[in-house]
Amino acid sequence: MRLNRLSSDATDAMRHAGAYASDLVRPTVRLGVTGLARAGKTIFVTALVHNLIAGGKLPFLRAEGDGRLKRAWLEPQPDDDVPRFQIEDHLGMLMADPPRWPESTRRISQLRLTLEYAPQSLWRHVTGSRRLAVDIIDYPGEWLLDLPLLAQGFEAWSQDCLSGAARSDRSIAAAPFLQFLGGLDAAPAEPEPIAIKGAELYRQYLRACRQRDHIYTGLTPGRFLMPGDLEGSPALTFFPLPAERKGTLATLLARRYEAYKTHVVKPFFRDHFSRLDRQIVLVDALGALDAGPSAVADLAQSLESVLGAFRPGANTWASKVLSRRIDRILFAATKADHLHHAMHDRLEAILGRMVSKAIARAQFAGAKVRVLAMAGMRATREAEMPGTGGGAPLFCIMGTPLAGEVFGDRTFDGRREIALFPGDLPINPDEALGAAGANLAGALRFPRFRPPLMVPTAFVPSPPFPSIRLDRAIEFLIGDRLA
Repeated sequence: MRLNRLSSDATDAMRHAGAYASDLVRPTVRLGVTGLARAGKTIFVTALVHNLIAGGKLPFLRAEGDGRLKRAWLEPQPDDDVPRFQIEDHLGMLMADPPRWPESTRRISQLRLTLEYAPQSLWRHVTGSRRLAVDIIDYPGEWLLDLPLLAQGFEAWSQDCLSGAARSDRSIAAAPFLQFLGGLDAAPAEPEPIAIKGAELYRQYLRACRQRDHIYTGLTPGRFLMPGDLEGSPALTFFPLPAERKGTLATLLARRYEAYKTHVVKPFFRDHFSRLDRQIVLVDALGALDAGPSAVADLAQSLESVLGAFRPGANTWASKVLSRRIDRILFAATKADHLHHAMHDRLEAILGRMVSKAIARAQFAGAKVRVLAMAGMRATREAEMPGTGGGAPLFCIMGTPLAGEVFGDRTFDGRREIALFPGDLPINPDEALGAAGANLAGALRFPRFRPPLMVPTAFVPSPPFPSIRLDRAIEFLIGDRLA
């Protein structure tokens, strides 16, 4: 075991040294984009790339505001074994009439975006460095939930999963799986059919939890929810088992659990996650607030688990050669277009409180951290409505709800625009967390809106997307590399 660890460390060091040497020749930033389901990862990547290529207005990206950003274009990605992010398909859906939201991230994907700029740095003037390659790695946040499994055995993992399944708010979702466990023979003659059936019931339980009210904690393995190209493989055919159950079935499940860690979790960490330089974590905090205190608590606990897997720190030349660190982390509260801008500071404060421990840990290690409310693609516009009884005006938003969206006693057709008061977030973020957040669940209104209709013209055949603080996000993530 020790020899394998030393061999792995040596291999990693050689990989990092090679990447550092390559970066000297071709400056490159590896940007990780992650977030749990429905956080807006696909839209963020599409909007970032498209707005830079199409020349969108990004005034707070200093290189753009100073007129130093000359052009941007896509190049073949560097990793031939990673699927390409299908940006053309996503743009086709968003540019259609009527526009449609693209499918969510279900597997890892990659793009290489190259930026040409006029440098301010004397060093870059001397060396002739005027191009920056940004390798964007988009991956499901659910996969990060698996990294703590590397330090956890099968029995401990099973105990955690079964404790979660016994929660009162999961009783309906977990019932078929728990009934299956209760009816297992002590020593089944054929363990393989039992493993297949149990894995499928466990997967159904995880999916039922995911579809309900932003529940995330304890939903491992992450690949059961986002299997990618591993669907149906033996490495995904196991389930948690009570510790008192022994025999051939327990041996089989424990072996496959270890195989999952060896062949799925470790390669993801080694080949992708450990090579990142910068990271944005997208969070659907509004959806959790709308769902209630238990959803907020689940989201906060899941984020803490996810962020515990990061390796933050300042990147010196030595760390780049031996062990790369994530030296900038952006926590982005997405769907800010569902609120009036007067509420954005409050949304940032709530997310900041949810990830405060992770922020403190990253800053202590030397990484730069920021929290931002943003929308990669803005689906609404703002308006003010007169207050009732001559009171203060209501800060509203206007947009077109998706066809079939139900709000109160109304069902929308996807064509009619509405004005909506989404509700107020509390000034004190503590009032949105814990039991106090119960008052928000019924007071907030966040229907799903249709993407804005983009109208191409002869002069602008591919118009950039409207957004909220996308330029600030890009500046924080890569702006220093364009100086």
